[in-house]
Amino acid sequence: MGGQGRRHLRGSVGNGLRAVGERFGDADAPGPRAVAEGIAAARDAVQGFGKAEVGDKTLVDALVPFVQRLAERVDAGDGLTAAWTDAATAATAAAAATSDLLPRVGRARPHMEKSLGTPDPGAVSLALAMTAVAALLAEQRAHEHADEQKEN
Repeated sequence: MGGQGRRHLRGSVGNGLRAVGERFGDADAPGPRAVAEGIAAARDAVQGFGKAEVGDKTLVDALVPFVQRLAERVDAGDGLTAAWTDAATAATAAAAATSDLLPRVGRARPHMEKSLGTPDPGAVSLALAMTAVAALLAEQRAHEHADEQKEN
């Protein structure tokens, strides 16, 4: 990846990660609402830096639906594991749908029609990462449940 690409990746994704870290700080483990708010802050930072919108064929096409679904599920009273898992499913579907889009911003823009039929790599990567986190959350929940059973 060229220098400009590395700088942009560091910038947009790095700003998103920094926003989550600043939101959480070093306090106790955040609850579902705090996580949803932190991820929303990351979305805002990514979009603020890169200026991409839904439909531009970027990772934003998976990030925005992820954030929306996570907030909806948390607002409905779901726990973090269930909300995150459903949001990861939404991100995966949104990433797959980018195969029908033409890139309007980012590194893929010069390839325009050549990219039709291929999902955006950033959107797919984000969906895969969110799915991996969902699996870790489910595993952690299973361990906590097993520990509770041992105590009783």
